[in-house]
Amino acid sequence: MADATHAAAPGAPPELRHHFVDMEAQKEASALGMWIFLVTEVLFFGGMFTAYVIYRASYTRAFEGASNLLDLRLGAFNTVVLIVSSLTMALAVWAGQQGRKSLIVLFLLLTILLGSTFLGVKVIEYRQKFVHHEVPGPHFVVPLDEETHQPLPRQSEMFFSLYFCMTGLHALHMIIGIGLLLWLVARARRGEFTPRYNTPVDMVGLYWHFVDIVWIFLFPLLYLLGRHAL
Repeated sequence: MADATHAAAPGAPPELRHHFVDMEAQKEASALGMWIFLVTEVLFFGGMFTAYVIYRASYTRAFEGASNLLDLRLGAFNTVVLIVSSLTMALAVWAGQQGRKSLIVLFLLLTILLGSTFLGVKVIEYRQKFVHHEVPGPHFVVPLDEETHQPLPRQSEMFFSLYFCMTGLHALHMIIGIGLLLWLVARARRGEFTPRYNTPVDMVGLYWHFVDIVWIFLFPLLYLLGRHAL
């Protein structure tokens, strides 16, 4: 009885799960589930964005001065890296829809390389903060304002707390995304994706684009807003 319950209809594609009438319905259900998940992620990140805006409005000088201590060049470089990774991910989705195995693997590997580059640059940025004792905690040293060379308000530590929380959470999502991409590469090499079935590539593509969009908001908010002229 259990086998009959989980068996697909006679003549159905092997990728079709038993509780869907056809491949289109299965893909629509997957897309709906992914969009619902992304909405919860928006709410999750939205709380942190809201906290940042409130504290920045309350301690403008501290936040602007601390923001000026971030490495704008590294942040801008990472922004370009993620924009290009969105392109390679979109090309991987396109290759999946065409069922072109070698191109799927190529574009997924390029996306992984770009994502890894982003994380590597982030490690460099984090190291700079540890060297300069700008990591919130018992060893935090109130930094000097780059214009006046006077200590920033103590609330600058709050800026760095939010900076590490927001960029750290984003980096965690990047790591998860790279893991999913590696999973796709393994499946693509086995030839599992065809013009008829490429849903996993599409869904991971949505996730990756979402993570990229989050950074597009993080970059100006943390690095540019209220920044002094160079």
